[in-house]
Amino acid sequence: MGIFSSILSKLGFGEEKKEEVVAEAAPAAVSVEAAPAAPVAISEVDVVTRLEGMAAAHAEKLNWKTSIVDLLKLLGLDSSLAVRKELAAELGCPADKMGDSAQMNMWLHKTVLQKLAANGGNIPAELL
Repeated sequence: MGIFSSILSKLGFGEEKKEEVVAEAAPAAVSVEAAPAAPVAISEVDVVTRLEGMAAAHAEKLNWKTSIVDLLKLLGLDSSLAVRKELAAELGCPADKMGDSAQMNMWLHKTVLQKLAANGGNIPAELL
């Protein structure tokens, strides 16, 4: 599992409630046809509310809105430079930004928020 997948998981992406259908045994002489499955809409994740809740409960004051390091810390993920470089490579960071950790961090923070939005996260425009 990639680092971005870990971020998605920590924020609850893909946790939509799945209804279980319990089929009762039908008599052998009765034929039962299943109805086609209805398309399922992507559920929206309120990322800001989840992160603000995590931040309020966190012992350390973290500025996740501008810092990729703080965002990773808040999610309980490794925020080391090596991991951030790995995440940047995973997300396609341009080579010229990879050599400067400050530029890479800014690119990485913006890209992570954009990718969260693209995956159904409710991210306000001012954070993008």
